[in-house]
Amino acid sequence: MLDVTLGDPQCPPEIVELRDRVADFVRTRVVPCEPILDGGGPAAAAALRQLRKEAKADGLWALSLPTELGGQGLPLRSYAHVAEAEGASDHGPAALGSASLLDALMLWRHGSRRVRERYLSSLVAGDLKACYAMTEPDVPGTDPFLTTTRADGSEGGGWRVTGRKWFVSGASDADLVTVLARTDGRAPDREGLTLLMIPAASPGFRVVRELPVLGATGQAEIELDDVAVDGDHLIGERGKALAVAAERLQLGRTLRSLRWIGQAGRAFELMRERAVTRTRSRGSLGDLQLVQRHVFESLLALRTTRPLVHEAVSRLDAGGDAHVEVGLAKVAAARTLHLVADAAIQVHGAAGLGPDTALPALFRTGRAARLLDGPDELHITSVARRVLRTDPA
Repeated sequence: MLDVTLGDPQCPPEIVELRDRVADFVRTRVVPCEPILDGGGPAAAAALRQLRKEAKADGLWALSLPTELGGQGLPLRSYAHVAEAEGASDHGPAALGSASLLDALMLWRHGSRRVRERYLSSLVAGDLKACYAMTEPDVPGTDPFLTTTRADGSEGGGWRVTGRKWFVSGASDADLVTVLARTDGRAPDREGLTLLMIPAASPGFRVVRELPVLGATGQAEIELDDVAVDGDHLIGERGKALAVAAERLQLGRTLRSLRWIGQAGRAFELMRERAVTRTRSRGSLGDLQLVQRHVFESLLALRTTRPLVHEAVSRLDAGGDAHVEVGLAKVAAARTLHLVADAAIQVHGAAGLGPDTALPALFRTGRAARLLDGPDELHITSVARRVLRTDPA
């Protein structure tokens, strides 16, 4: 069912075995638990704890995190091939300890000494869960300059944070929330935005409601009502949040793209299996030319998108400007997952709409992907502007 080798000839020989072990872990242990993990609550928490225990025992925990933080230090270029295998299930990164990568790197690079000492090791070990709150109701998510959440005070005396955020992934059971707030000036000033790390147990912090995305849980709206935050819980410098956010978003969009390719590969395998095994009175489903077209278009999308995503990985790994490459990768990967999941549902017929396959969840992720981490339109415009500004000489 799960063929992560599909069209991935660039995987280094020394990574193939590790990637295949991760793929097998996701296929045989994570995927069977998806109905429980999707349901949330105590049962999901218990299942995730067990998966994490097994991942650690198998030597597959936190492959992508630096060794200084308790991870295994796999370089980004190598981890990129593993990320596809992890991402074939939405729960793969959490089960294997890679879900904390963005938060851990952000704290490691930009957190105060006290913040690093207090939270980092527990975050990497999976004992704490963090989330990132940037988007606000009634404010375009692509325009952070309009942020209305405020943090009043100073580094020495601490901060009081008031505002509301929504579509915060994982907020309902998070221990830590990184919040974008305005510490100086007024919207839409480009300066004056600051990131603060807020413990979710702080008085005044409240999860207002779940925000199901096409029926699936995992997103939430939160409220901060005069929440007290220690002065040393700034992430980065005061007023310089957008530089930290841009660094995080570049890597985050690339990781999402890799995982979406993994999920698109999973949808493709389900479609291929259905086309081969489903029989009709006049042969197999795969004998139909229109089904063959679905298979071809899906394979074409996978094979052409993967190099774009790995090009973004290479640029990031080399420390270069990757805005164009990441924008191309993000849009292409989102479209590919959406296209392949849709084609797989069509080939399955009514069975593709029901609970017996992962296709409804894969399709839902593919549709949401075109909005997550910036809508397609934002990236299309941003990439085009950069290309048009480039001096051809």
